[in-house]
Amino acid sequence: MSLFLQLFWVFVKVNLLSTSGPASVGLLYQEAVGRFVSDAQFVQAVGFSSVLPGSDALQLAMYIGYAAGGIVGGLVALAGSILPPTVIMMGVVFLLQRVRREAWVSSFVEGLAPAISVVILFSAWKIFERGGETGWLGWVFGALSLTAMIFKAPARVVVIVAGVAGILFLR
Repeated sequence: MSLFLQLFWVFVKVNLLSTSGPASVGLLYQEAVGRFVSDAQFVQAVGFSSVLPGSDALQLAMYIGYAAGGIVGGLVALAGSILPPTVIMMGVVFLLQRVRREAWVSSFVEGLAPAISVVILFSAWKIFERGGETGWLGWVFGALSLTAMIFKAPARVVVIVAGVAGILFLR
């Protein structure tokens, strides 16, 4: 199977099997690391996509696609990322127009929130666990970042400050 077809299939699969951009990070990690990018490249891509404006999932797709196959690889990965949600959303919108007044629809949506939160937490743990050899200082950065997030610091500011601290302290 050609590289571009593999890239397209991986991103179609990830976007079909995950429920949101951040939740797809764990699945994308399993599919892309060692195949298209290294651990370090993946962690770097997640960091960049968190800081830059726009969709994290699409930025990850373009980064991984570009790393694996240049500009064409980035475009193929982007197409694989955009296609499933577009088709699914068109179907869901059509369906929801038919059943929007039913009580079970809002209950279903409310039930998704805790499940998605656990998936994101698990993905973050996997990335942090394999993110590099930062030792105890990495755990300190993680704890400080978590504390900042608990006190409602903007996520982009936390990521930028952690990156600058990494430059200064993890040489």
